[in-house]
Amino acid sequence: MKIYFLLFFAIILEVIGTMLLPASQNFTKFAPTTILMIAYAFSFYLLAIVSQKLPLSIVYASWSGIGIFSIAILSYFFYKQSLNWQTVCGLFLIVIGVTIVNIYKN
Repeated sequence: MKIYFLLFFAIILEVIGTMLLPASQNFTKFAPTTILMIAYAFSFYLLAIVSQKLPLSIVYASWSGIGIFSIAILSYFFYKQSLNWQTVCGLFLIVIGVTIVNIYKN
């Protein structure tokens, strides 16, 4: 179970890093750039640890799928980006896919 906690924390760090990309203004703002680089570095470090214990397909599907879903939802609230019904349906399909992959992993 600890390994899934590390994966979840890696996802959170990746989401933080990605959400700070616009705030970094092409890496010209020191604070957001520094935080996003640290977040990405630790996220990849945790992914390396997790990939030693779980199949890489499960790790990457979870990391990218939940990350995409989270970033889309957070972008709606923080950056006022629109989400049409097709996008929302697609996001839920991603979550369903990640769930299926994790339930039926070997």
